[in-house]
Amino acid sequence: MHANFQNCLAVTLGYEGGWSDHPSDPGGATMKGITLASYRRFKPGATKTELRNIANETVAKIYRADYWDKVGGDRLAVGVDLATFDAGVNSGPGRARQWLMTSIGGPDHDTVKLVCAKRLGFMRSLAIWDTFGNGWSKRVAGIEAKGVAWALAQSMGPIQVREQLAKEATTATATSNKQTAGASAAGTATTAGGSDALFNPDHVDQIAGWVLGGLLSAGVLVAVILIIRAIIHRQRASAYAIEAGRIMS
Repeated sequence: MHANFQNCLAVTLGYEGGWSDHPSDPGGATMKGITLASYRRFKPGATKTELRNIANETVAKIYRADYWDKVGGDRLAVGVDLATFDAGVNSGPGRARQWLMTSIGGPDHDTVKLVCAKRLGFMRSLAIWDTFGNGWSKRVAGIEAKGVAWALAQSMGPIQVREQLAKEATTATATSNKQTAGASAAGTATTAGGSDALFNPDHVDQIAGWVLGGLLSAGVLVAVILIIRAIIHRQRASAYAIEAGRIMS
């Protein structure tokens, strides 16, 4: 829906933040999620300084042309548009469309969850997951919760939406607890940091680094996989609880 572009853009920009020039980010210098290469398509020869001072109107124009229009945002249901648009911003509109096309067929809120799950699965396959994974998974959880809330609101009243979001939070918490218990049974860490690092959600990036570095035994690797999944579901539970709390009866 055309009117929902600004709403989706506001959510996405809340995650993109401001200026970034992280050496591990393959996109290079960015401002509000816009790379220098993207900006130069609109303003040939633009410098990093000009990108850093980009006008809000230009930001909206670029996001509409490069992402919203390319994923067909105006034709998507509320909530589904947010999930697909934000995925396109992070991973490219082509991948976002593919994830959408393999997710449709059920209720819109289920489509949102499926798109977000496929998006997160792709992110976890990337070599830079150990650097950005924790932030990425938090973002996807937030997008999922808000997209589901928007989708449900098209056919339910506020009280029913809030109840459904609370149920999603409870389910995600139960899944996280089950996976944490499974990780505990599978074994504890025997590498630097010990079991405290393994079961501390703040150490998810360190855990991912251990995996990529081959520093874990086979038994502990099973535990690590489960605990990373548990952390992701814990983030989902938190995002759904936050979204439920924003809804007024």
